[in-house]
Amino acid sequence: MSQDSSPPPYLRVAEQLRQRIQSGDLAPGDLLPSLSEIREETGYSGTVGQRAYAVLVDEGLVVARPGRGHFVRSQEERPLLVRRPRVAAGAGSPTEALLTAQGVRASWDSESTTARADARIAERLGIATGDPVMHTAYVYRADGEPVQLADSWEPMAVTGGTLVVLPEAGPYAGIGVADRMALIGVEVGTPVERVTARGASRAEAALLGTTPAAPVLAVERTYYDRAAGRAVETADIVLLGSRWAAEYGTRPTPADGSADTQG
Repeated sequence: MSQDSSPPPYLRVAEQLRQRIQSGDLAPGDLLPSLSEIREETGYSGTVGQRAYAVLVDEGLVVARPGRGHFVRSQEERPLLVRRPRVAAGAGSPTEALLTAQGVRASWDSESTTARADARIAERLGIATGDPVMHTAYVYRADGEPVQLADSWEPMAVTGGTLVVLPEAGPYAGIGVADRMALIGVEVGTPVERVTARGASRAEAALLGTTPAAPVLAVERTYYDRAAGRAVETADIVLLGSRWAAEYGTRPTPADGSADTQG
């Protein structure tokens, strides 16, 4: 009895879309057919379309944008960005200043909600599990391309009832942790950072426009009140490995004030 050796439907759909991408019929940034459109065109179920797109995402040809659809991923190399310690006080958003200094346009989306600290965040902030915190989630972009994610937590015992309780709203929106804390009489020093390398989760990959398990730098950052020694903010930062290098320390300035041009 002969067996059907043809590939399963989801691989056939993936191959059709792959050919359209590779031929240039679908260009980088183009929106791909929705699952309902694939169902209408092929007669296959939405599950087949989902599995086909999962294949193309894993191959790095397609990017899934939550709530927006699937897009052709650019294969063009992007300039490497360098992440350095915090900018000078009063410089505004540290990430915006950092990206602008490197010649790219910075933008970001954010959402702030009150929450209860879980055990992990409570330990980092030195508060009790369940204590109220302000949680802010960020997606940062360089020239429109997502390059960094961040989740920040601040104890409501520190910022609650002040004009800086919402990091991205109000009269002091978007100026960064250090400058916001200074407005309520809290001076912070250089944050403590713990940096590891790992693969992106599927949710992170979708937000960053990369493939699951793509290399990322994961940073656990905590700011401390210099006078009281207590933590006033902690954050989980995820940097796209293909776009970022981390640099620590400061190059000394020559006595004559000239820049050192030697590599």
